[in-house]
Amino acid sequence: MFLVFAMALTIWLIGRKMNAPTQARWLMIGILYVIVLAIQIALPQGNALRQATGESPALWLILGGAAALVVIYREALRRLRTRVQNPPPPQDSPSQAGPFSDVELDRYARHIVMREIGGLGQKRLKDAKVLVIGAGGLGSPVLLYLAGAGVGTIGVIDDDTVSLSNLQRQVIHTDERSGMPKVFSAEMAMKALNPHIEVRPYNRRLTEDIAEELFADYDLILDGNDNFETRALVNRAAVKTGKPLISGAISQWEGQISLFDPIRGAPCYNCIFPKAPADGLAPSCAEAGVAGPLPGIIGTMMALEAMKEVTQAGQGLGGRMLLFDALTAETRTVKLKRRADCEVCGDL
Repeated sequence: MFLVFAMALTIWLIGRKMNAPTQARWLMIGILYVIVLAIQIALPQGNALRQATGESPALWLILGGAAALVVIYREALRRLRTRVQNPPPPQDSPSQAGPFSDVELDRYARHIVMREIGGLGQKRLKDAKVLVIGAGGLGSPVLLYLAGAGVGTIGVIDDDTVSLSNLQRQVIHTDERSGMPKVFSAEMAMKALNPHIEVRPYNRRLTEDIAEELFADYDLILDGNDNFETRALVNRAAVKTGKPLISGAISQWEGQISLFDPIRGAPCYNCIFPKAPADGLAPSCAEAGVAGPLPGIIGTMMALEAMKEVTQAGQGLGGRMLLFDALTAETRTVKLKRRADCEVCGDL
């Protein structure tokens, strides 16, 4: 067998010295392989030539199979790269942004190789516009993971500033940015993580007079604020503009998340929570406290559900609510139904 390897090396070096094309050199080595394999199969066991070239055809068959797998793998990677750089346009989206750069291909490689996402799914992420309400406990992981995932345009609206009490759980902010508006602090962190995205910071409170116009410019809304009145406002605007809404909530050790999308048969937020909770029944994080990692868990789930919604991967949480109890490390899902008499989505 060593004799054959020596001959193959000699062929390669001679071809290189003669400036023969790489393809021609591999062709000559392939011919040598076929000749050796023929010798192993045709000559009887114990023959001197067969002994000198490896004694058994099994070893050469294994070697040839391994080489074939390597060639197939390299060709598959080449075709995948070509397909990602020139993805077929989705039927429902006539206009597309330009192809991925080499840096983006490297950055999003772990998504592109996934069957459920692939090049087309990553292209959908790049073309998507997602608005996040709140840059606090839930908004922090949502914004970081959407930025890392390559969502092309991310809007964030919040009128608060960074304080030291935020840093126990709001990981997108830093100590040195204390006092800075949260949306600009978040923008700095997101652009540092991924300079290939557009971040739109809105340093103001979400109000009734701007909500619908703002939502109309986005494909998906994520709500991570902790105020019931604002949640109700977000839901009304999402229903009126026909935008799916992923909503998350946390308190102390518990969290919940759901997708509200009445246009596709799921309930809206008002179907499930038509009235504000009684005083003291749903205290804020400032009043009741919250375990630091909990917003990270629920916020990351929100980002994941957003990715699924944009790429059309898997089964979303439309018509279901996921409940997480950190104290018992238990997760359960409950079914949700639309109310025909809902004041917000009942006429859809």
